[in-house]
Amino acid sequence: MYQSTLLSSVAVATLVLIGTAAHADQVIHDDLIVTSSFCVGFDCVNGEVFDFDTLRLKENNLRIKFMDTSNSPFPNNDWELAANESNSGGRNFLAIRDCGTGNITGQCGNVVFAVEANAPANALYVTSAGRVGIRTASPVLDLNIRNGNTPGLRLEQDGSSGFTPQTWDLAGNEANFFLRDVTNGSRLPFRVLPNAPSNSIFVAASGNVGLGTSAPSQSLHVRRTDGTAQLLVEEASGTTANNRIQMQLTNNGASQMAFVNSNDGSDWRMQNFADSFRVTKAGTGATEMLLDASGNMTLRGTLTQGSDKNAKMAILPVDSDEILGKVATLPISSWTYIMDAETGIRHIGPMAQDFYALFGT
Repeated sequence: MYQSTLLSSVAVATLVLIGTAAHADQVIHDDLIVTSSFCVGFDCVNGEVFDFDTLRLKENNLRIKFMDTSNSPFPNNDWELAANESNSGGRNFLAIRDCGTGNITGQCGNVVFAVEANAPANALYVTSAGRVGIRTASPVLDLNIRNGNTPGLRLEQDGSSGFTPQTWDLAGNEANFFLRDVTNGSRLPFRVLPNAPSNSIFVAASGNVGLGTSAPSQSLHVRRTDGTAQLLVEEASGTTANNRIQMQLTNNGASQMAFVNSNDGSDWRMQNFADSFRVTKAGTGATEMLLDASGNMTLRGTLTQGSDKNAKMAILPVDSDEILGKVATLPISSWTYIMDAETGIRHIGPMAQDFYALFGT
């Protein structure tokens, strides 16, 4: 609209002549120029003190209505700028209302933007660079939230679209940066404490996750440089269970675990192949130890037991004749291990309980 048309419309709709009797609407067929201040409303008085106000609206219901008379397909939505609600006990705010189309008179609909009275300084501040500050006039990033206690964001799914309500908080304070599951008891499933080292958790473009490294070479790569790199799997349940699986390697084929010495390059592997468990040294192509499903163990070299005198202490002589006499009375039986019940494999030898009964060790 041209300036003359806008001013004429304002004059037609709202011009009040102060200090005179009621007049009919004033229609001005030209530009209207007011070289001083302008007051509109039932409570404007003769001798109004304007201070620095150029335009003043003064009465008990203050509204500026934007009625767009355009026809579709041109944009033609109506809007209203409202100061405070009209009902008793209503809110004190400055609001923009969406009035819809069709130049409907009376109360407009949704409040799409509002600022309540007594909002703090810089409640919402937009800089010339487009940065937005909440409670700050000097936002450092695109969105800067400042608060004296735990600034944060709330993500609230309210169920209005048919999905289960769920609320999350993302916030931080002097204790930690955290994600809070408000709906389920305000649990904190994710927390980062101040002064955590760089790359404490790093997700690479490949999807590899690094703990202490920005270059994870495997799906999960844990790296430290201070001698503290460890893995701990701890089940703290109060219920005793002796058969919990606390680590499992699953593969479409043999699973393998490598033990690599970065100092000398040695590389030992523990593997499961079909019905056997093997220990190999990488690069040799040979199996150093094999344990089959029947419990039979095969060693590539020699089995050396700890009989060396230098590995023992508190050595005392015994009566050989007495020992041989007890051995002669030691029961020798033929038997099958319970775990070999299906195969029926037989063994011959003494029982540990009988040996202890004779020798006390």
